[in-house]
Amino acid sequence: MTDRPVYVQGDLSSLPESKDGPASLAWWGNAGFMLIEGTAFLLAGGSYLYLMMAGPDWPPKGFAPPQLVWGIVFTIGLLLSEIPNRWLIKKASARDERAVRIGIIIMTLAAFLLFIPRALEFTALGLRWDEHAYGSVLWMLMILHTVHLITDWGDTLVLALWLHTHEVGDRQFADVEDNANYWRFVELSWLPLYALIYWAPRLA
Repeated sequence: MTDRPVYVQGDLSSLPESKDGPASLAWWGNAGFMLIEGTAFLLAGGSYLYLMMAGPDWPPKGFAPPQLVWGIVFTIGLLLSEIPNRWLIKKASARDERAVRIGIIIMTLAAFLLFIPRALEFTALGLRWDEHAYGSVLWMLMILHTVHLITDWGDTLVLALWLHTHEVGDRQFADVEDNANYWRFVELSWLPLYALIYWAPRLA
């Protein structure tokens, strides 16, 4: 008796071309990126805490903690950006093409404007990255988050250009939602880093 291959035939024409949320592979890919990058943030934060506990003084004698003003300005601006971001997610879920095109421009500009206080944050650190372990880990945390800020702004810019030059369908609405959810990751990942950079040395 020989085994014969079994063929299954069906009509898939009724299935949607794309899905959003957990039903989408892109959503899971985005979640995977956030998990991997969140682990990198945890490891970086752990390195900071290890050095802080191991050192006799934090920051080292002769150095002051980073100035607060620009860190506060950046943090407030980042948190306020969630207002248009939340609105954009809502409009993408409602498949409102005009609102999504407006919202993606607002988010592109909001992210770009945050480069200003972020650049001023670097000037307020008060030390170089190669001065000692404190300087190195401080710059590492700042650069790590800045890279995520820049890459998500770039992704948002490309998506904005695409939405204004191509037809918008279900796949593009799902992309907008995924991009907006990643921006939330950029927002939330900054909060513990902000506490480590600005407040941990003041409370040590």
